[in-house]
Amino acid sequence: MKISDKLKHAHDQHRLSYSFEYFPPKTEAGLANLFDRMGRMARCEPDFISCTWGAGGSTQGRTLEVCSTAQSVYGLETLMHLTCTNMGKDKIDRALKDAKDAGMQNILALRGDAPRDQEYWTPVDPGFTHASDLVSYIRQQYGDYFCIGVAGYPEGHMDTPDKAQDLQYLKAKVDCGADFIMTQLFYNVDTFKEWVKSCRAIGIHVPIVPSIMPIPTYQSFRRIINLCSVQVPKPILDALDAIKADDQKVKDYGVDLAVDMIRQIRDGGCGISGIHISTLNLERSAKLILEKLGVAPKQAPPAAAAPVTDSNKGFAPWSAIRDPAHMENWDEFPNGRYGDARSPAFGENTYGASLPLPTSKAAAKWGHPTTPDDITRLFEKYILGQLNSLPWCEEPLQTETETIQQQLIQINRNRYWTVGSQPAVNGAPSGDAVYGWGPANGYVYQKAFLECFVSDKQLPALLDRLKADPFVTFYAANRKGDFVTNVENAEAQNAVTWGVFPGKEIVQPTIIERVSFESWKRPMDYGQIGSSSMHRIARPHSC
Repeated sequence: MKISDKLKHAHDQHRLSYSFEYFPPKTEAGLANLFDRMGRMARCEPDFISCTWGAGGSTQGRTLEVCSTAQSVYGLETLMHLTCTNMGKDKIDRALKDAKDAGMQNILALRGDAPRDQEYWTPVDPGFTHASDLVSYIRQQYGDYFCIGVAGYPEGHMDTPDKAQDLQYLKAKVDCGADFIMTQLFYNVDTFKEWVKSCRAIGIHVPIVPSIMPIPTYQSFRRIINLCSVQVPKPILDALDAIKADDQKVKDYGVDLAVDMIRQIRDGGCGISGIHISTLNLERSAKLILEKLGVAPKQAPPAAAAPVTDSNKGFAPWSAIRDPAHMENWDEFPNGRYGDARSPAFGENTYGASLPLPTSKAAAKWGHPTTPDDITRLFEKYILGQLNSLPWCEEPLQTETETIQQQLIQINRNRYWTVGSQPAVNGAPSGDAVYGWGPANGYVYQKAFLECFVSDKQLPALLDRLKADPFVTFYAANRKGDFVTNVENAEAQNAVTWGVFPGKEIVQPTIIERVSFESWKRPMDYGQIGSSSMHRIARPHSC
């Protein structure tokens, strides 16, 4: 069924239409667990679900797999995101054919961003320069078969400072045949309401679906709003700053904020009948929002868990399977760059596929480094707080890094350019202003960890030293696919962050293992730093 028809029915019945957004997981285990999670969330009876599309078609196969499974296995109406830039016409044709063959009838037509390993945004096919080109092409090829959605930007698109011009671009997409508009995330409801009025004033009358993102964790929230240039009202930032050390309070606040935003939108006279919840592949917050709004269908209590067999032992997150009540939240606290690779939310890469800054702004911020010493100085300035970001680190360093600042400076001066690190922590209170995370009255632990770029000339001597230390484990890889480690068991896991909280199982949000390391070592994660001989190495202390 077309989403436009579902939205019309909801409007006519004076009810709230709601839907969920997912992104393609990085790993096979994450994908399998997303399907399990999607099955549970299907019991919330969303009007549809959507799945994002990686820049340049980088997630094409997995996006199609998520969408087709949702459509055929769970009976969920599915909206497949589709970008047209950095993709040839043959890829677009194949994606549309596969979508139709899978029974999908809804497409979100997007221009798309440049992949992270491309410095400039350029159309691969001159016929696909804007999202309006893709809308027109779908209409030419498939007539009215597909219901087509397009993106809207309540605060204006970052590439179009003129908001009036941005609205004209949106109208052009609608005039080319778009059936509804899906907005970028926002947190200022007044701005959204004024934008809707402006849309209606220039003749845009198709349904508008606001995207609502419940706050996952304080750190990921700050990263996402910086990447998307989202303006957040000061009272929200102040409220979050006061509770940022308690992940559970942040999550609870995020749920209440989302509920309040939705109620304001519904009561604002904007004629909005549907909301789209960006889940980040997590489960609990989306369900709580629906429950607090009073729109979640009643569900039967979960069946009793099956007895645990020996094959389940030794895998901490899977212990959640022993109790169905825990299945939805065993991965609710994804702290740090790494998480559990088995989690559907591993990587949280929905909003991190493109370069942190446009090329012009990147040059203004980081200059034009041409020598290793130039690069070293940039990393050193970042560690000292004189730069607030690098291409691999979108935000300033956390306060805990001050305890190892001098060591990091010396490491970088030796041309080991660090992109991830943490000091060892032994039982700090979860409410600690520097190291704390998770629910109150708990204790958190960290192993010392370092991730860096290192040249192939330096690597042999470094590996010799690491191999001589029985308490250090490491992984190293380069763009060519060479891989070195001293971890004999390919399935071995090394938890480098964990927490102990009242009434909960031990939470292990940051796990280093081969599958997680390899999922991050793709060429895009090297950015523009150099050649295939540049290695990225991660070395957590094993105890």
